[in-house]
Amino acid sequence: MRKIVILTGAGISAQSGLGTFRDAGGLWQTHRLEDLATPEGFARDPDLVLGFYDDRRAQAAQAAPNAAHLALARLQRDWPGQVVLVTQNVDDLHERGGSPEVLHMHGALAGALCAACGHRWSAPGRMREVRACPACGTEAARPDVVWFGEMPYHMDAILGHLTQADVFAAIGTSGEVYPAAGFVRVAAEAGAHTVELNLEPSAVASDFTEALFGPATQVVPAWVDRLLRNG
Repeated sequence: MRKIVILTGAGISAQSGLGTFRDAGGLWQTHRLEDLATPEGFARDPDLVLGFYDDRRAQAAQAAPNAAHLALARLQRDWPGQVVLVTQNVDDLHERGGSPEVLHMHGALAGALCAACGHRWSAPGRMREVRACPACGTEAARPDVVWFGEMPYHMDAILGHLTQADVFAAIGTSGEVYPAAGFVRVAAEAGAHTVELNLEPSAVASDFTEALFGPATQVVPAWVDRLLRNG
C-alpha cells in the first residue's frame, strides 16, 4: 500500500488566523528575525524573545483547526497505507484537528527548553514570568522551537520516510527554508510522485510534478477526497 509523506508550512494555518512569515505583512516583515528567532537574539534580549513567543502561544491557543487540518487528519485515519505528517509549524492545530501523530521539525510553542541543561517541559502561559528550569533551577527557559542556525528536529526519521515515499506533498510552504525546501528532491529521487498544494507557486515549484493552487481550505480537502476515492 502506498506511503504518503506530507510537509506542511505556515500557509495551512493562515486561514485559522495565524500569520505567515514571508508574505507581505507577515511576521518577518514586521519583526527582525535576527532579534526574535536566533540564539544570539535570545542572548541579547531574552525579555523581547520570551514576550514575542508568549504572544504567539496565546494567539495559537485561540485559533481553531480549519478544513485543511481536518482533511489531513481524515487522510491519516482512512488511508489504508501509512501517512506521515511533518510540519514546519509550531502550533498544535494538526493535533487539535485530529491528527494522531505529527513530526514537528521546528519544535512547538507548547514546549519549554532549558538553554542550560537541555531539560524539556510544558511551557507556562507566560514564560517571560516563569523562567526557572524545573530540573536544574537555572533561569534559562526558552521556547522549545528551532531557531535559525539550529538543527531541525527528527531529521533522520524524516529523511528515512522521504526515501520510502510513494507520494510526497508540500502544503502551504514557501520553499525558501532549507532543509525542508529540499525534501521534494529527496522524495523525487526515490521515485515518489510529488505535488505542491499552495496559494501560489513556491520557490521550488519547478521541482514538483503536480501543482494545485488555491486556498488550503479548498485544495487540501479536494486532494484528500481524490486520494481516498482513487486509492
